[in-house]
Amino acid sequence: MPYKKLRIEIRNKVGYILLCSGQRFNKLSITTLREVKRAITELSHNPEAVCLVITGYPGESFAVGADISQMAEFGPADGFSFGELGQSLFEAMESCPKPVIGALNGITMGGGCDLALACDLRIASDALVIAHPGAKLGIITGFCGTQKLPRLVGRNYAREIFMTSEPYRAADALRMGLVDRVYPAGEFWERVVAFAERIAKVSPAALAMAKKAINAAEDCDLKTGCALEAASYAYLFATSTERGRMTEFLEGTTNVFGSEDT
Repeated sequence: MPYKKLRIEIRNKVGYILLCSGQRFNKLSITTLREVKRAITELSHNPEAVCLVITGYPGESFAVGADISQMAEFGPADGFSFGELGQSLFEAMESCPKPVIGALNGITMGGGCDLALACDLRIASDALVIAHPGAKLGIITGFCGTQKLPRLVGRNYAREIFMTSEPYRAADALRMGLVDRVYPAGEFWERVVAFAERIAKVSPAALAMAKKAINAAEDCDLKTGCALEAASYAYLFATSTERGRMTEFLEGTTNVFGSEDT
């Protein structure tokens, strides 16, 4: 079934989910949420993609949240179902064994902010404007933002973001820890592609084990987390591919210490 609100591309082991609603802003409508979830599932099972990128590039927005025209007609049951749909997408992103990079090319509002929070890494253009303005509309997010944002930036910043409903620029987002890197708009996409392709060169199995263990760290005690790490570490010795990488290092054919970042 063809996609209506996005397209998928795979280049150099990176799978790209390109939000392109055909309108000025990428709204997280019911159709869009379902399509992004389907795209995540499709790329999760595609061995050609080692790392995933979600973006609204080259448009003006990453995602601006839910379609207000749809939400204005919601009753309580509709709101609950819509929240469950969004949460199921973000759970799929976190369960995906592949790193998911949010490339925040521009305006990122409400549910779009939650979509970014579900990514493993967030790279922003200096054109970024990010906010959770729901309180101004008489609502809050239903997509886990009140739970994920404090875990990422701390409760004080989370309170400020939700309670003021004010927009923040890229520099503020970087200072708060809401994004990991900021690049000038003119070189943003080039830098995103280079970053994603560096990750895509890494062992897919090691990436999957690292993601699983790091995500579990939020929800389990240290002893349990360390046991999970040890089991994940041991698992990687069971595959000839991973042992081959160590052999290449010992033979001097692989450089694991150099950085390609610029």
